[in-house]
Amino acid sequence: MSPIVFIATLLAIVLVALVLLVLINRGEARFTFDIGGATPRASGGGDNSAEKGFKSRLMGLSVFSGSIIGMLFARLWAMQLVSTDDYMQQAELNRTRTISTAASRGRILDRNGEELVTNRPSLCVVASTEVADNEVEIQLLANVLGMPPTAVKRKIQDQTEGAQSLRTVAVDVSRRVVSYIDEHKYLFDGIQVEERAQRHYPMGSRCAHVLGYTGSPTQEQLAESQEDDSEGSIKYESGDIVGQAGIEYQYESVLQGVRGEQTVYVDADGNVLDYATTIEAQDGSDIVLTIDSKVQEAAEQALLDAINRVRKTGNTACDSGCAVCLDVTNGDVIALASYPTFSPNDFVGGISNDDWEMLSSEESGYPLMNRAIAGQYPSASTIKPLSTFAALNYGIASSESGYDCVGFWTGFGQQYGQYCWNHDGHGWMNLREGIVYSCDTVFYEIGKAFFYSDNPEGLQETYRRWGLGEPVGIDLPAESIGRVPDADWKWNYFTQADDYARSWQGGDTTNLVIGQGDLLVTPLQMACVYAGLATHGTIMKPHLLKSVSSHAGDGTIMEYSEEVVRKVDEQESSFALVDDGLYGVIYEESEAQASHFLNMKEVVAGKTGTAERAGEEPTGWFIAYVPADNPKYVVASCIEQGGFGSDCAMYVVRDIMGAIYGEPDTSTAVDTSGVR
Repeated sequence: MSPIVFIATLLAIVLVALVLLVLINRGEARFTFDIGGATPRASGGGDNSAEKGFKSRLMGLSVFSGSIIGMLFARLWAMQLVSTDDYMQQAELNRTRTISTAASRGRILDRNGEELVTNRPSLCVVASTEVADNEVEIQLLANVLGMPPTAVKRKIQDQTEGAQSLRTVAVDVSRRVVSYIDEHKYLFDGIQVEERAQRHYPMGSRCAHVLGYTGSPTQEQLAESQEDDSEGSIKYESGDIVGQAGIEYQYESVLQGVRGEQTVYVDADGNVLDYATTIEAQDGSDIVLTIDSKVQEAAEQALLDAINRVRKTGNTACDSGCAVCLDVTNGDVIALASYPTFSPNDFVGGISNDDWEMLSSEESGYPLMNRAIAGQYPSASTIKPLSTFAALNYGIASSESGYDCVGFWTGFGQQYGQYCWNHDGHGWMNLREGIVYSCDTVFYEIGKAFFYSDNPEGLQETYRRWGLGEPVGIDLPAESIGRVPDADWKWNYFTQADDYARSWQGGDTTNLVIGQGDLLVTPLQMACVYAGLATHGTIMKPHLLKSVSSHAGDGTIMEYSEEVVRKVDEQESSFALVDDGLYGVIYEESEAQASHFLNMKEVVAGKTGTAERAGEEPTGWFIAYVPADNPKYVVASCIEQGGFGSDCAMYVVRDIMGAIYGEPDTSTAVDTSGVR
């Protein structure tokens, strides 16, 4: 009861009590006054007659009745005059309900306007809330849809779509189901088939790891959305389509539209009688990506071809890999591919448990994993340009330094000897030649010098300056950060080992300097490193979003602003040495390798790499930028257990460059030198 009503009621009671008191005192009094004297005297003995008791009870009843009547009058006055607006609002709410209407998600386009993701019509089975109380009907519907009855009932009981809204039971139902329900309407009272929009990926598995997939909101997402009252937050309802991975997840707030509202009039039982106002749903915004669909297609095909080429040699362990192509001038991701892959269409309307287990299993190669941003591998020899910078910066080596490679290095003693990949030895090598021929001995000597220097972690400091060991910041979820190991990390990681084994050893440094041991990088990180090499220190933030289109017309409401994520200062003479070395890798390291790039008009610079892991075939790397004299693109590829980088990943990089410039690889030469 409001304060005003309470005060009014109290005043009414007091008023009634006063009136009754006056009426009572007007009756026969028990005392009379002697007009002639000042002292009252009793007029007689106490009146205990039945008549007097009846009058007392009557007066008590009158007080009680008067109080009740007063309260009723006060309440009536409050309802009529004080709370009129409140009761009118409640009455209106009792006879109206608001039903939300779904909005279509925005499309996703490539940089040339080609549709990568769109929407298509879908037949959905929906049911009214009353069906949840009919166990027979639920069982019949479950049999028709091929769903467990408990799942059907749970979907119908879900109230997140609104009390009067029809509940979504199944989407993308077959024509057979539609026909059966239509022909047996008497069995399916309260059940309808509606046409709604569903996500569609017209290119199937192409660009799957970039685009991601959608699904119904989880219970956690539903709860979190209802609790989030921040500006611009999305309130999910059961039956919504929600991004769960990739761009679909990353830009959910842009792609997800704004639900509309339909106000309806209902009777006392909640049945819809009529329709009132309508607020139209607002579709989500279209997103334009930096991806070039044709280059993306070439990257995915190149990955598959390279893996099949390796498997034909008898190496059946090779079954996965990735590739990434960046525009070094602005950070645009032109292509980003991972294999094995999947089709986002498999998730539309819900994915079966069997399919989910297959896509999530080790036996299938974890198809949902985006290896380009989440895969972590030893960098192998692709790290050697950074090791060169470290050696030059810390005075460990100079451009004139020379080293004798005999194939087996014993710088820490014979018992700690390490092989160069060329067991026959390279002979006398300077720093540039160490890069060109990927001579491990040159870098073993650099590692040894660091281990005994005043800056024993100069390599780690250099790697971190170039961005290793931390996320690049691409606009995709689930990016890995890799690892740059040092003495503290080793001590804290190998807690079960003895103190000597936990301590940083010389061999740890010589492994690190050639990209082996405990160093882990992602292909995207290394692509960014080589983008920095190409631009002499400027690394643009890699991104997939190009623009957001407006709802009306062909205009845009937002253009991505390019961002320098890292600026690395090195001596120009150091850059010149590394540039020359990377040029030599392409055209001098191997005649067969060179033949694949000599048939291009553009000059290329790059590096091979072969990462070894115990008990596995080596993982092959190849990273290059083009044109070497005025870099525009960097392309990186990593093939798990693919062998030497020149035997697998090199072909992927060459095919992607061929797609960019329209210059396919015509060479059939095969490198047999075992270049790493």
